[in-house]
Amino acid sequence: MIVALDVGGTSMKGAVMDHSLERTATVRRPTPRGEDAVAAVLDTVGELVAQAPGAEAVGLAVPGIVDDETGVAVWSENIGWRDVPFRALIQERTGLPVAVGHDVRAGGTAEQRLGAARGARNSLVVPIGTGIAAAMVIDGHLCVGNGYAGEIGHMSVGADEPCVCGGTGCLEAVASGPAVARRYARRTGRETTADAVAALVAEGEPDAVAVWAETVGWLGTALAAATVLTAPEVIVIGGGLSRAGDLLLKPLADDIESRLTFHRRPRLTTARFADEAGCVGAGLWALDLLETQ
Repeated sequence: MIVALDVGGTSMKGAVMDHSLERTATVRRPTPRGEDAVAAVLDTVGELVAQAPGAEAVGLAVPGIVDDETGVAVWSENIGWRDVPFRALIQERTGLPVAVGHDVRAGGTAEQRLGAARGARNSLVVPIGTGIAAAMVIDGHLCVGNGYAGEIGHMSVGADEPCVCGGTGCLEAVASGPAVARRYARRTGRETTADAVAALVAEGEPDAVAVWAETVGWLGTALAAATVLTAPEVIVIGGGLSRAGDLLLKPLADDIESRLTFHRRPRLTTARFADEAGCVGAGLWALDLLETQ
């Protein structure tokens, strides 16, 4: 048995799995902030290990900047932790080998090996949820860049909006799920969610349509730039905003197309594993540890 935990900016999703990734136990709970989040991660892993007789390894996916080699969560602006040695802490608590990496790269691993990007030599997996980042597969290899690769959520797209990272105009500040809801509320005075905004777009509500069009334009700016740099055959959209389906994918594909000239046109699709991709990827990392022992 193996244990996998995906720590997202909003919720943690964990599972006990066998070697075929079949789940025998699952857990889902909110992600706290700061030191409370560190304690919650360790407690949740401990809880899962207790439900996994003969557990052999742990895979942990966390947001922000992550040093995969040392197993340290260097920084997450959404959660508020710095330099947390998760590999050492979990090994000390469980006595098991531990793989630690970025939550989006975990999702990218799942989609590359088993999901919507399977068979592509070059691909981007882009979850759009509480945050935005990209897992970049280039010539068949997942690009890590010492933990810094793929942070397209903090690429400036020319918007006049402050970001929690300290920058201005970042993609994440205007096109993440919370940002879509926030911009709609600012425009209308009505608090809502990104899913609700998407539903209003489908109904043709003018304010929602305007917010959605801006969102698509900013996403198109970033993804067209990523396409020029990495030449993906497929761009896999995941996270909460992917639930909008063609309402998002069709105008986004058109927007990216309008920004390219001779470049390879990527196919856009939604993630096979939806918001479970990070947990599946963390499980694959745990299995990878066993193969190298």
